Amino acid sequence: MAKEPAPKVQTIDPAALEVLKRAEEMGYSTAFSRAAKTPACPIGETGACCQLCNMGPCRLVATKANPDPVGVCGATRATVAARNMARHIAAGTASHSDHGRDLIFTLEAVGKGEAQGYELRDIPKLYAVAGYFGIKTDGKKPEQIAVEIAQKAIADMAGQKGEITYVKRAPKKRQEIWRQLGIVPRGIDREVVDILHRTHMGDDQDAEHILLGSLRTALADGWGGSMMATDISDILFGTPAPLRTRVNIGVLKDDEVNIVVHGHEPTLSEMIVRVVNEPELIEYAKSKGAKGINLCGVCCTSNETLMRQGIPSAGNDLNQELTIITGAVEAMIVDVQCVMQALQDLATKFHTKLITTSPKVKITGATHIEFDEHHALDIARQIVRIAIDNYPNRPRQQVQIPSHLSDLVAGFSHEYIRYMLGGTLRGSFRPLNDAIMTGRLRGVAGVVGCNNPRVTQDEAHNYIVKEFLKNDILVVQTGCGALANAKYGLLLGEAAMEYAGPGLREVCEAIGIPPILHLGSCVDNTRILTVLTQMASEGGLGDDISDIPGVGIAPEWMSEKALAIGAYFAASGAYVLFGVNSPISNSEEVEKIMSEGWEKIVGGKMEFVPDPQEIVRRSLAHIDAKRAALKLPAYDPTKFGKSGDWRMRELLKMPFPERVKALYGMPVAAE
Repeated sequence: MAKEPAPKVQTIDPAALEVLKRAEEMGYSTAFSRAAKTPACPIGETGACCQLCNMGPCRLVATKANPDPVGVCGATRATVAARNMARHIAAGTASHSDHGRDLIFTLEAVGKGEAQGYELRDIPKLYAVAGYFGIKTDGKKPEQIAVEIAQKAIADMAGQKGEITYVKRAPKKRQEIWRQLGIVPRGIDREVVDILHRTHMGDDQDAEHILLGSLRTALADGWGGSMMATDISDILFGTPAPLRTRVNIGVLKDDEVNIVVHGHEPTLSEMIVRVVNEPELIEYAKSKGAKGINLCGVCCTSNETLMRQGIPSAGNDLNQELTIITGAVEAMIVDVQCVMQALQDLATKFHTKLITTSPKVKITGATHIEFDEHHALDIARQIVRIAIDNYPNRPRQQVQIPSHLSDLVAGFSHEYIRYMLGGTLRGSFRPLNDAIMTGRLRGVAGVVGCNNPRVTQDEAHNYIVKEFLKNDILVVQTGCGALANAKYGLLLGEAAMEYAGPGLREVCEAIGIPPILHLGSCVDNTRILTVLTQMASEGGLGDDISDIPGVGIAPEWMSEKALAIGAYFAASGAYVLFGVNSPISNSEEVEKIMSEGWEKIVGGKMEFVPDPQEIVRRSLAHIDAKRAALKLPAYDPTKFGKSGDWRMRELLKMPFPERVKALYGMPVAAE
C-alpha cells in the first residue's frame, strides 16, 4: 500500500500527532494529508468564482489585460463576492435553525406525551421561555406550556410578516437600530428564502444591499433558530452548570466498548447517555468480553453531552478520523453537520461501524438507523447493542490509544454566570461590569469556531487565547474552539495562575472560575449574545452591545455556520475577526462594506485576518478604544495582582518577622 504523504500542516495536539504518524505509516488518508495534497482553489478561495448560472462558472481574476473583470452577465467582483458570502450565511443559518426546528418538534412531542424517554428537566427555564413568548402559565401543567412554546416557536420559523419573538431580548437601542435599517427578521425560513432568491442570477446586484440582506438572515439565526435551540435543549436536558470531565483521544478505553457520538443534535445522544448506564446493557457488554461501555464524543454533539452529563470528549472536529484510526472504536454515531464523508472508507479499514441517524443525512456504505423521538429509547438501545456485538471483532493488535488527555471544567450557561457573580437571590452581572470598569479586566472575548486542516490544528486558538489571558481579557468559548484549548489544560482553575494577567487572576480567584468559560456547543453562541445583553443592561458599560470592550474571534473557521455566527454578532454590534483566509479578498469594495460600512450602520464589523498576531493586535486596540469611548481608566496591569492566593503565596515565602510586618504593618514584638 502506498503511503499517504506526510501533511505539511499538522497539529499542536500530541495525541493527534501520534495517531497521524500511525496513519501515515499505514497509508491511510486523513483530512490533514488530503489538505496537504489538495491545494485550495485560488479562484474560489478569494470569492472570485461565480457559479450561479450555466453561463459560467465565471472567474473574475484581475490581470493586466483585464484589470476589472466581470462575469458574462456583467456581474462585478463586488456583486459576486457579496452573493457568495450571502449564500454562505444563508446555508449556515439554515443549518443551525433546522437544528432548532428538530428540537421544537421534540419539545412538542414531549408535551403531548409522545416522545419515549424524554422529560422536561428544567421547569424554571420552561417558565422563563414561556415568558419570552408571552404565554400565560397560571393553572397550566408544564406539558401544556411546552406544547404552546413549541407552537409559538414554529410560528417564528414560518413567519412571513412582523418580527421574530426573540428580537425583544436584545438591548432596546439595538432593536431600534435594526428596525431603522429594516433588518429585523420576519421569519427564519423566510429570510433564508429571501437571500437565496435575491442572489439568484439576475436579481440583487448591489453589493451593499445584498450584504445588508445577509445581516437580516444571520439575525434570524442568532436571535431566532439558534437561540431557541439553546433554550429548548436546556428545557429538555437541563441547563448546564459547571462540572469537571476529560478531553482528548486518550478517553478511549482498550477494555471497554467504545461508542463515539459525533455531530450536533443532542436528541439521540442524550438517550444514548441514558441507555449505556442501564444494567442490562452493561451486563450484555460483559458477556461479550468487555469490562463495560465507554461513551465519548467529538465535535459539538460531544459538547452537548459533556456540558450537561460530563461525558468525556475525544476532541474537536479534526479528531473524528483519528479516533477511528486508534482501532478501538466499535461504533461512531453521527447525526448532522461537520461529518466527513471519508469516515466510512476509513471505518472499513478497521472494525468500526459508522451509523448515520438523521433523515437528512446518509453516507454511502454506512449503516443507517433513522432516529425518531417517538421511539428514542428503543433506537438508542438498538444502536448500543450493535456496538456491543462489534466488540469481539476488534483486532487487538490494531489498537493503539494515545495516553494524552486533560481535565477541563465546562458547563457555564449564562444563568450560571449570573448566579456565580451574585448568588441565588442577587444574581447579577454587576461584578463583571465593575471588574471591567475598574480595569481589573481589560475586556472580554469570545473565541469560537471550527478547526481547519489548512492551518495547524489548535495553534491559532491556543496562541490567541493565551495572549488574551495575559492581557487580562476574560475569554468565553464554545464548540471546537473550547475543546481545542481544553486539550492543553486552559479550561481549569489552575490555568489562571499560570496564564492570566494580574487582574484576571484576581477575578478568577475571587469567583472560583477558570480564565476561560466553556459555554457549550456552537449553537450555544447565543448564550454569548445573552451575556452581552445582560452586561449592557446592567449599566456602566454603555447601553448596547456595541459599547462593550469586547471582540469575537473564529481563528480556524471552515464552516458556513461560522460565517452566519460572525454576521449575527456583527449585526448585534460586535467586532468579529476570522482567521485562515479571506473569502472576499477579491473585492476591496466588499471588504470595506463588511468592515467600515457595517460599523457605521450597526456598530459591529467583520474582518478576515489570516495572521493570529495581527488578530490579537487589532483586538486589543479595539478593546482599548471602547474603554476610552466609555471614559474608563486606561488598562494598567501594574495596579492589580497583589491580593488573593497570589498574595498569600508571596507572604508565605517571607521569613516570619517580615510576613508579620507585611500583614500588620508592625514588627514582631521582641521576646
